[in-house]
Amino acid sequence: MHKLKAYILSNLSLLFLSIFLPLFAIASVIFLIKLATYTSVIHLTLWEMAKLYFFILPEVLFYTLPVTFFIAATMTLFRLSSDNEIIVLFSLGIHPKFILKILLKPAIFLSIVLAFDFFILFPHATVLSSNFVSYKKSEAQFNLSASEFGHSFGDWLLYIGANNEDGSYSDVFLFNKNKKEELLISAKKAEVINDQGILRLKLSEGEGYSYSSEKFSQVNFETMYINDSLKTDLTEYKTPLEYWQSEHRRESKRQMFITDTLLSIFPIISLFLVASIGIVHARHQKGRIYLYLFLGIVIYYGATMGLQKLLLFYTIPVVAILWTLITYIIYKKTIVARF
Repeated sequence: MHKLKAYILSNLSLLFLSIFLPLFAIASVIFLIKLATYTSVIHLTLWEMAKLYFFILPEVLFYTLPVTFFIAATMTLFRLSSDNEIIVLFSLGIHPKFILKILLKPAIFLSIVLAFDFFILFPHATVLSSNFVSYKKSEAQFNLSASEFGHSFGDWLLYIGANNEDGSYSDVFLFNKNKKEELLISAKKAEVINDQGILRLKLSEGEGYSYSSEKFSQVNFETMYINDSLKTDLTEYKTPLEYWQSEHRRESKRQMFITDTLLSIFPIISLFLVASIGIVHARHQKGRIYLYLFLGIVIYYGATMGLQKLLLFYTIPVVAILWTLITYIIYKKTIVARF
């Protein structure tokens, strides 16, 4: 029995890798194309693109591993059926449930990995990615240069006379108008300061004017800071549980929680369907396996996505229980009844 278990797991491992690597590559390309759209808004170096890819890696793995296991486990049993090895095993008195027990351990292990990926790693990676993009967007708004048209700088209108080689600016003017008064600031030099994710403008050797219908004032300064004009919108959290319980993007996180919880348990609750599809009479049912694989994945994902608006969090137990019962009935009628 030990050799049989090792033989089945060896076949499963080889098929798993051969299916996972192409799926992982395709998913990576799709996500990289999505990341490339950021370059239309912000400037990203090759290293920064790599960092963003590492941030989305937990999501890429999450959407490829469950499907890979389902296909690999089914194809493992189908290969044994094609070589008539399944018939020999059943002739020796081995029950189909013994094969399911062999597949159950890697299925449980994979579900634990997926749950850890989703509940623990995903919040960290999502927050890091969101904060990084927000920071780069704020930084991009400071990509200023001398122009006769000027720039929008938060609530200020900004005009730059010249760019300096050290990254600073010369002959800078800022104008701000509100209902009560108008402000005009001029400075000989300006620099962009990054203070722990908050970008602000440092003005040197200048004058400030404030005038309204009631008064006019002037002030000379050596150094002035324009603070919080373009503060980076960073997300903060301490634990994954705090992330899932926060109100930020509540609706999106609810849908994600339901979908990914069901995907996490997909390898375990689909074992009956794996056996029903993979254990076949190769001569009569060979051409149907790929259709059944496709239908199984589409129906499960469709039920997961389609019932969320109607059942909300009850989607998780309803889909899990119904899927297990239906696939068990199919397993009893197609496999247990014959073998």
